[in-house]
Amino acid sequence: MPAYWVAHAKITDPVDYKKYTDRVPAIITRFGGKVLARGGRYQIMEGPEGFHRHIVIEFPTLEEAVACFQSPEYQEAAAFRRNGAGEVQNVIVEGGEATK
Repeated sequence: MPAYWVAHAKITDPVDYKKYTDRVPAIITRFGGKVLARGGRYQIMEGPEGFHRHIVIEFPTLEEAVACFQSPEYQEAAAFRRNGAGEVQNVIVEGGEATK
């Protein structure tokens, strides 16, 4: 069942944040991910307006999405963002109509 990695970001240092975003697409591809939305136009319909960039990535399974996030390659890339280039909320959710 597909899974979706949804990220909301606020960029505080575009130069260092770009070091992160330059590396991530190849990592996502290695784990079978496909970017569905990345930084396009958006409209917040409800909730806080703290994030200015929104990303949706589809993976074949929840496990592959989690493996991508936890991979050494992604963690190395994310270090650029985590060192003050931006703030991000990441969620990975399985697709379908789960009612558990």
